[in-house]
Amino acid sequence: MKKIKYIVVVFCFSIFFYNHSISSEKNVDQISKNLRCLICQGQSVYDSQSDFALSMKQLIQNKIDQGVEEDEIYKYLKEKYGEWIVYDPEVNKNTFLLWILPLILFIFGGLLIIRKVTIK
Repeated sequence: MKKIKYIVVVFCFSIFFYNHSISSEKNVDQISKNLRCLICQGQSVYDSQSDFALSMKQLIQNKIDQGVEEDEIYKYLKEKYGEWIVYDPEVNKNTFLLWILPLILFIFGGLLIIRKVTIK
């Protein structure tokens, strides 16, 4: 009977740690998909197998294991590597034109189309 209790306790702990490692791995994947690899042009850290990307994944894993939140990881990486490392930059005075230019072009294109249609 004592052996069965021991087996059940070990089984429960192993399930807990297995689920924790899977959720931690999903968080690493989610974060690394939103980061650019500084070595590989046009690839995310998730897709890249460069030394930089592998070290970034390990860094992210270490931060998650320390209990650091996702936003804090992004903030740390932006401070260390700059805003360019993130695929989805924040709206601020440096990126305002980046966010507003597509809207301006869309409105300008719509006005051109309306003008061409109404002239005929």
